[in-house]
Amino acid sequence: MLAFADLSEQQILALAITNEEEDGRIYQAFARQLEPDYPASARLFVAMAEEEAGHRSRLYGLYREKFGEFLPLIRRQDVRGFLKRKPVWLTTNLSLDTIRAEAEAMEAEAQTFYRRAAEGARDVGVRQLLVELAEAEGQHESLAQRLGKELLPEDVRSAEDATAHQRFVLTYVQPGLAGLMDGSVSTLAPVFAAAFATQDNWSTFLVALAAAVGAGISMGLTEALSDDGKLSGRGSPVVRGWACGLMTAIGGLGHALPYLIPTTWPNGFWIATGIAIAIVAVELWAIAWIRWKYMDTPFLKAVFQIVVGGTLVLLTGILFGSA
Repeated sequence: MLAFADLSEQQILALAITNEEEDGRIYQAFARQLEPDYPASARLFVAMAEEEAGHRSRLYGLYREKFGEFLPLIRRQDVRGFLKRKPVWLTTNLSLDTIRAEAEAMEAEAQTFYRRAAEGARDVGVRQLLVELAEAEGQHESLAQRLGKELLPEDVRSAEDATAHQRFVLTYVQPGLAGLMDGSVSTLAPVFAAAFATQDNWSTFLVALAAAVGAGISMGLTEALSDDGKLSGRGSPVVRGWACGLMTAIGGLGHALPYLIPTTWPNGFWIATGIAIAIVAVELWAIAWIRWKYMDTPFLKAVFQIVVGGTLVLLTGILFGSA
């Protein structure tokens, strides 16, 4: 692996050509990914890919003038300390905001690369082109702003942001909320029934752990297999399945952990049960807040539905466990 400071001017130009081609392809991939839901942003990235193609043409023209037709293969991963780009296949299913942030980071890195390369260039023509490209990359922010005004007027951008928010809710919030509700509420009855029936913390913990993990697996598979997301627009079934399954397990484990307190402690059972009930209260209020924040449910209505429902399930578990 080469150090950046040891690169010759020929290698620097070859690396710059490769970088511009790779960045252009990434912008094209962004455009293709965004086209179905965000056509205006897709056109913006097409324009940025065309700008990268122009940079590559200028670099390649100078390279052929200085070094001939042979272009050595040198890439980012061949240079020590150089930031690596994610493979294009890893950029799929990114949110709109993440893609915008990734593009900004790419432009900033390109500007730094050209400035460093210009500092070490001895040939006047090479140095001049590298400085010009550094300035061009620095101006890409203004280019993006100009293109954004042309291709992404305020109303279009607002509409795309609303679509992105809706996709986030459908892909992450809704499955995660369903999982959290199931894990927090549905496991209350068996956990507290086992607690009051045995009054043994370790046995209760094992029951709670099994209920939480089992519910997480069940809910995750159910969510992933119920809808492939192609028609509903709810996103990747794998992502939704993981979000739902993990939140289900977390919701169930929350009030299971206090029962790790040994029963042999003075009032160990009642201490664990008191902490578990307090955790349940926090979980129910968190669910109500998420429904109010992301699902447009009136807060008092959400509190009434979740807290009252959860309390009834909790009392059911205590009643059956005490029988």
